[in-house]
This record gives sequence, C-alpha cells and structure tokens, in this order.
Amino acid sequence: MSQDLQKFARIISNIFVPPSFNLIVFTLFAFNLENNTTKRIVVILVSLVFGFILNILLFVIFRKKGKLIDLDASIKEERTVPFLIAVLFYTAGFLVLVYFKVNIVSIAFWFCYISNTLLIILINKYWKISAHAMGAAGPTAAVFYIFPLLSIVFFLILFFVGWSRIKLKCHSLLQVIAGALLGFLSTLVQLIIITKIFQ
Repeated sequence: MSQDLQKFARIISNIFVPPSFNLIVFTLFAFNLENNTTKRIVVILVSLVFGFILNILLFVIFRKKGKLIDLDASIKEERTVPFLIAVLFYTAGFLVLVYFKVNIVSIAFWFCYISNTLLIILINKYWKISAHAMGAAGPTAAVFYIFPLLSIVFFLILFFVGWSRIKLKCHSLLQVIAGALLGFLSTLVQLIIITKIFQ
C-alpha cells in the first residue's frame, strides 16, 4: 500500500509541474477572456512556447548535463540558474502578450510568473520553499479570481500536489504550506492591483 501511495505521489508530482498549470490556465483564459481568434492563438502559443516547452526543455537539458541532481531538483543551490533562465522566458512571453494587447487578466497573470519566480529565487537563497506548491497555488488564485466555482478543482489539485511533495520527502509540511500561501496570496494581490489599474 505504501509503495502504491509513493507511485501515486510521483505521478501527481510529475504531471502537475508549474509548466503544466501554465498551459492549462492560459488555455482556459484564451477561450474565455479573449474576444478574437488571433488573441486566443497568441495566448495559447505564448503559454505553450514560453511557459511550457522551453521550461521543460530547460529542465531536461540541466538534468542531462548533471546540473540538477534529480527530478525534484532537491539541492536548492542548483535551482537558481534554471529559475533565472525561466524569468527570461517569462519576460519574452510577457512582451509578446503586451504587444498583441491581450486581455489584461492574462497579462497580469503572466507578469506574476516573472515576479513570483524572482521571489522564489530570493527565498531559495536561504530556504527551500516548495516551488511545486507555489506553481500550483498561483494558477489556483488566478482561476479563483475569474472563475470561483471552477477553482474548487484547482484547490483539490493543489492539495494533492502539496501532499505529493511531502510524501516524496522533497519538502517539509512548512515548506509546502509556505509555498502554497505565498503563491496564492502573491498572485491574487498582483492580479487585483494590476487589473484595477489598467482595466
């Protein structure tokens, strides 16, 4: 039974990585917030390229070169460079979204990926906060802000992501709770402020 739970935790942890949430939420936003086909395509493509594919490739390359010790990037010092490169990806995606003048919610949420990743880099210098929990909580906050009822599903997934990180001994309960709370509150506050200013 314990081995089955371990396998289940690994599946949850591998499927619901931050890039997966990025693609799921921006696809949702594309079809529900954008008012024309071009903008929908731009939002999905930006998420697919800068939020999903490049980040997955980055992880694979760093693993192959031995710059990440394992699938969970267990050593916090090894996370800084990939996070910094991810910020560059997010910045490029942000500029594309602004150029095409997509919905302000999509722009604001994309900006959260830049600011929250920089926040993780800062915290990670001193403490191994759960990036998985943050990566699940941010999208949960974004969906909660726009589609409160649908966010129930995301809260459930967030719970299982947090549980999986503890079960796999990647993080302590405190690191997961801190990542979840910081990711959720930081994203929600930024979304509220940015949309209020620019809407």
